[in-house]
Amino acid sequence: MDTSVTDHLLSTTRAVRRKLDLDRPVEPEVIEECLRLALQAPTPGNQQAWRWLVVRDQGVKDRLSELFRRVGKAYLETNAAALGEAITEPSVARAFASGQHLIDVIDRVPVFVIPCLTGRPSGDNAADAAFYGGIFPAVWNFQLALRSRGLGSTLTTYHLTHEAEAAEILGIPADVTQVGLLPVAYTTVPDFKPAARVPVSEVAYLDGWGNPLQ
Repeated sequence: MDTSVTDHLLSTTRAVRRKLDLDRPVEPEVIEECLRLALQAPTPGNQQAWRWLVVRDQGVKDRLSELFRRVGKAYLETNAAALGEAITEPSVARAFASGQHLIDVIDRVPVFVIPCLTGRPSGDNAADAAFYGGIFPAVWNFQLALRSRGLGSTLTTYHLTHEAEAAEILGIPADVTQVGLLPVAYTTVPDFKPAARVPVSEVAYLDGWGNPLQ
């Protein structure tokens, strides 16, 4: 295995919002191939409880976008007020601009993919860790597969505040849990850079909390 290729893929798969190509169609077969790769992810007890809704219909996207915007706008306004002057710092301002851009154009993104799980969370930490652990590795597989084919995405959760309304729009049964919404499009740039991250030594411990890794 060429680790230079895999390492580049893993370190440059970004949450893409501002650099989504809103005008280029996304072929159905590309989404299907990426979902096929998503299903190779580990799954608790091999239950494969994941379900995937691919949304292309503009009318359906418009209705989901209204839910997305309703929550997203309020979220950014609340956080902007809490940050005060800090919102003018370049990194913070860029993050807000990126989030606002996606809220503004969400209805124009060619494809929405909504990952779901059969069943509902229980509220017990151990059980729910296993429950959500049954989908998020597959979501990441899907995003990596998209990235390797020149597409971008970001895992969003705004619409989940109105999950019941979204379920009604999409015909999702009451015993199925939506876990996010991925706007999917080709990207307007050919590559991305690794993100700034804190050193591993500051977030990883050895044998007990706070012990240096080395």
